[in-house]
Amino acid sequence: MGPKCIGLLCALLILMGAAAGSFASVEWDLERTFQMDQPPLDVAVSPDGKHMFVLTESDIFVYSQVGKLEDKIHVGHPVDQMKIGPRGKRLFLTSTKDRTVQVVTIDFIVDINVSGSPYKGRQDAPVVIAVFSDFQ
Repeated sequence: MGPKCIGLLCALLILMGAAAGSFASVEWDLERTFQMDQPPLDVAVSPDGKHMFVLTESDIFVYSQVGKLEDKIHVGHPVDQMKIGPRGKRLFLTSTKDRTVQVVTIDFIVDINVSGSPYKGRQDAPVVIAVFSDFQ
């Protein structure tokens, strides 16, 4: 081995040693802590980041992005894990004890303030708005 090869080998070993001992700097800050009445088993976040689902032994707690408890879904049987679908419209609940996978469709009901808006018919008539977002 020539002197150039030994020099390159030494430089490579020095770089590898420096890289192995160096760490990237990570800054982090605790944003929020959720105090639960039951031990949490799993957590899933909707793809748009607007909702967080916390699985406990018997319930799924639904939180908004600001940490407000919006709803609670009673599961009622042993569920070990949960995953959310890619569009955020389904929860997949797995149970090793029951050897099952359940698919739960979720939909969020939104109140729309229409006070002061023009209307025809009864002012308190129920209205349903359907959104078709899966067409191609």
